[in-house]
Amino acid sequence: MFQGSSALTLDAKGRISIPTRHRDALNSQTEGRLTLTRHPDGCLLVYPRNVWEQKREQIASFPMSARALQRLLLGNAQDVEMDGAGRILVAPELRQAAGLTRDTMLLGMGGHFELWDAAEWARREAEDLAKGMPEVLDQFSF
Repeated sequence: MFQGSSALTLDAKGRISIPTRHRDALNSQTEGRLTLTRHPDGCLLVYPRNVWEQKREQIASFPMSARALQRLLLGNAQDVEMDGAGRILVAPELRQAAGLTRDTMLLGMGGHFELWDAAEWARREAEDLAKGMPEVLDQFSF
């Protein structure tokens, strides 16, 4: 279960270092194999390969009315592997699509991660908080 946020730096070659606290789990679960793809919200999704393989099957079975979402998720999916230093390469196409600059945020979302441009994440988070809590949380207490 991945949780928490990490401020990461995209290096000149387009690599990010997976935080140490997640590396061991990813290495034991998937031998460091991950899949990156686009998310409709503008970030990138980072899945352990075994989780992605299940999601990929679900996405492939979407009805024709969801073809645009299939193209976004499956058409942009790229398999990567962590190197010996725990880094992954984010392809130029994916960096551009998500507007990633040097400063990024990696958010643990349970079974996967979201990778955001840090400035865009700060803007988005402020916007989301300003909207208030959705009704679905009426029955939830902190």
